[in-house]
Amino acid sequence: MHVISKKKLREFWEDHPEAEEPLRAWYRIVEKAAWESFADVRATFPSADLVGHLDEGHRIVFNIGGNKYRLVVVAFFEFGRVYVRHVLTHAEYDRGGWKGE
Repeated sequence: MHVISKKKLREFWEDHPEAEEPLRAWYRIVEKAAWESFADVRATFPSADLVGHLDEGHRIVFNIGGNKYRLVVVAFFEFGRVYVRHVLTHAEYDRGGWKGE
């Protein structure tokens, strides 16, 4: 899968250095993945949650760093792309501001 964009990950770990390694690990795994469906995502990341469909994309939430952080992406399986939308602390995620997208 092609991850767009690593910049959001980097900006988050600059403010939260303890998130750097878990986010880098997620990125490495996803870049090598060839997901065709959400079932493939769950096979790789069993705790991933499908939280909606946006047009043809699938909005997915990943638990990062032992559940300290949330990574919200939109995956377009047919194009092999994953768009990073939000990288949040657990508390930021719980406030729900990301849902308006």
